[in-house]
Formats: sequence, C-alpha cells, structure tokens
Amino acid sequence: MSMDPQLHYAIQRRRFLQQTGLGFGGLALQGMLAGEGRGAEAWTPPSGSPEKVPAAKSVIWLFMRGGVSHMESFDMKPALNHYAGKTISETPYAYVQESERLKRVRVVVVNDANGQQRNTIYPLQVGSRPYGESGIEVSDWFPHTGSCIDDIAVIRSMWTTDDNHGAQVQFHSGRHMLDPRTPTIGAWVDYGLGSLNENLPQFISMGPRFFDRSDGHYLGPAHDAVQLKIDPKNPLDFARPQGDMTAAEQRLGFGLVGRLNHLAAGQYPDDPALEARIKSYELGFRMQASVPDIVDFDKESEATRTLYGFDRKETRPFGQQLLAARRFVEKGVRFIQIMHGGGAAGAWDQHSKLKEKHSELSLQVDRPIAGLVKDLKQRGLLDQTLVVFATEFGRTPGSQGADGRDHHPYGFSVWMAGGGIKGGVVEGATDELGFHAVENPHYVTDIHATILHQLGLRPDRMFIPGYKRLEMDFGTVIDGIL
Repeated sequence: MSMDPQLHYAIQRRRFLQQTGLGFGGLALQGMLAGEGRGAEAWTPPSGSPEKVPAAKSVIWLFMRGGVSHMESFDMKPALNHYAGKTISETPYAYVQESERLKRVRVVVVNDANGQQRNTIYPLQVGSRPYGESGIEVSDWFPHTGSCIDDIAVIRSMWTTDDNHGAQVQFHSGRHMLDPRTPTIGAWVDYGLGSLNENLPQFISMGPRFFDRSDGHYLGPAHDAVQLKIDPKNPLDFARPQGDMTAAEQRLGFGLVGRLNHLAAGQYPDDPALEARIKSYELGFRMQASVPDIVDFDKESEATRTLYGFDRKETRPFGQQLLAARRFVEKGVRFIQIMHGGGAAGAWDQHSKLKEKHSELSLQVDRPIAGLVKDLKQRGLLDQTLVVFATEFGRTPGSQGADGRDHHPYGFSVWMAGGGIKGGVVEGATDELGFHAVENPHYVTDIHATILHQLGLRPDRMFIPGYKRLEMDFGTVIDGIL
C-alpha cells in the first residue's frame, strides 16, 4: 500500500525540523503541526482591525486561583459580625430565591454551592476602611490596592454556575468544563485583533494554569497562549536551540527550513495552514532575542523594582510577573494572562485556615498589583491597558469547619481598571450576607463582553460558522463602569 505523497512529505518535513535543533515546533503555536492530520478548518478570520475606535489596546488579566473571599476583600459585610454564631435561618435573610437568569434553579440560602449545610454565620476575619475620594470600602488585606481605588471599578455582583474549580475554565471560556470546549477570552482577543509587534506573541500566560490547558479549542492551537516564565536565561521552553549552535548556524538552518516550506507552499497550494506554520517558525526565531530582553529587569530603576515589591521575598515572584506584563504591554502584546495560586484547585481555596492563608496570599499580590496600576498610570499606559482582577467564585457566608469558607458561585467580586473603565465606582451588589447577587447581576462572560467592547470588537460577532455559541457565551457589556 503506497503512502499518500502529501502525508509522506509532511512526515519527512517534521522529522527534518526535529533534527535541525531549531526547536520551534512547540514554541509559538504549541502543536501547530499536530493539526495537519485533522484536515483544514475553513473560515474567514477577522480583519485584525477593531470594528470601532478602541478604548484599550492591551489586557493584563490577573486571576486568583481557588476562590477569593469577596466578603473579606472588596465586598465587606458587617452583618456577618452582627449575626456571627447564629444560623442563617435566624437572620432576616433566610429565603428561597429563584433567579431569573439561572432559570429553574432554586437556591436555598442555608446550603453552599455543593449542597452542604453551612448554616453558622462566620464573622469577618479582617477589618476594612474606605479609600480614596470615592470612599469605597476595601479589606485591610488589600491596602495597596485600596490606595488605587479611584482608578478601579469594583463589580460586586458576579455569578457563575459551576460549584467546583472547573469554574476556572468557566470564568475564562463562559462554559462549564464538561460542556463542549469553547475558546477562552485571551484566545478570542488573539483571534480578533492583529499583531502590534511581530517579534512577540500576542497572547502570553504566566503562572499555574487551570485544569484545561488549551485556549484556542475550535479556533485552533494558533490561538493558544504562549507560556512564559520569569527567567532571562530560559523564559521560553523549547526556545533555545539544541546543542551549541551559533547564531549564524541557526540563521542558516532556519533559512533552509523557510525555503523548504515555501517550496511546499507551491507544491501543495491547498494546504491553508502552511503559511501560518511558516509565520510560527519565524516568530519563534525572533522571540529568542526579544523575550529574554523583556524579562531582564536590570534595566529598570531601583524605585520601579521596589514599587513592584522586589525588595521582599513574599512579593518578588508576583511582582516580577507584573513588571514583565507592563514591559510586554509597552512592546505591544495584546493579552497577558497571569495566574496566581499553585496546586490543583488553587491556593486561594480556603476550606480551613482562611485568615492565615488569605493573609499570606494577599500579601503576595496586593503590593505588586498596586505597583502595576500606579506604574501604568505614571507612564501614560493605563488609559490604553485594561487590568482585570478576577477569581472563579467567592466563599460562603457560613463557616466550613472551625475556620474556613466553602465555594460560593451565587455572588462574588472582581474589579477592572484602565482602558476606558470608570474609576472609583461600584457596580452591582450582593445581599447583606454576601450570599446572592441581587443588584445588576453579571454572569462571567459579561466581563468578556466588556473587554472585547473596550478593544473595539463586537462580542456578538466573535464566532466561527458551524460552531454554535449560546447567547450567554457572548455576554453583555457592563455599561455602568464605562
């Protein structure tokens, strides 16, 4: 049985690439060649230009994995102290709510998201105070972020449907992790907009990923995030050539690969992915020089490094990632995704020792986050950079065990700043116990819709023919914070 000549060529070319030592295959598109066996996906991509004048050019997406307690961060609830030790049924807030948006889902207040009884009200584990001219109350665990509150829009009425940590996938994609896979918000931005810098990827991820490590899904691996780490000597896995190749030898080998690919493009004109693969290798080659330079912080002043918390071991790791994010924004990267909180579920998942652990974790991120906002602002970059602070859900008003809180998707908080977002405002509200989003509730894709809108894209037009999206997937722009 003879082998199909096109398949034979692809195998030979792949083997050649593996043996040249260039190592570009897993770099910019992370598996692009693996798509050859699936057949060509036929669609017309966006033009790469915004459909309207954009308010923002780039997004820095900060995601706290595990579930930050909204009631002890940006939605303080004094009623928890007033009713501490009582059961929820003893408070004026015991009721059964039927959500218009959740449809047919009845939520009994005395249960947590998993149906567990979390009846006993757990008091606040930290104090708070008002900040800025807006007087927005912020937890004492986030004092540095509080100092930026007049540049921040706090959204206190988020809700989702996943009661476990698959909610991380849901927050990024709009779909439950068991549903058909849907591209993440970073992939949609990468898909919708053209490059601002041809020497860098347009979608970067740093820190521990959630369960689903793919972003592009039916958009294809071309729209997966490029994973980076803060190491000037090796910021990109597979970026360095194997062995001791000189730059001249590498250019020679790369030039030969390029000629072979262009020959293949003439021989097999029906291969629509070939040009994308060529661009992938070219980008990988350019990134070898451009990325290490960005994560080399010796060029920054001591004052800037201190602003991001380089002077403390607790704040340095996250501070380095955020300073790198600012530098990537300066160079035109569209979407920088930074995850905080290691472990399978995420470090913010405090079923016990909430006070101890949330105190430690907030210390790690608070000062670097404030440093990022202030640094962007003083450099004139905040107006064109949308900063998002998010988490998959909140924590229960009732206690879990002696000193913890359980998962809580019915009402929680995130915030946004820069990129045309109104500062010093609060959108939506939960009830007095922080249980339900009762004023202007927003499903997680409302954040996506707002991001796309600020980037000059129309959320309802971000789709691929043949791949069905639900109305809720597109989300609704949060006009109240614009």
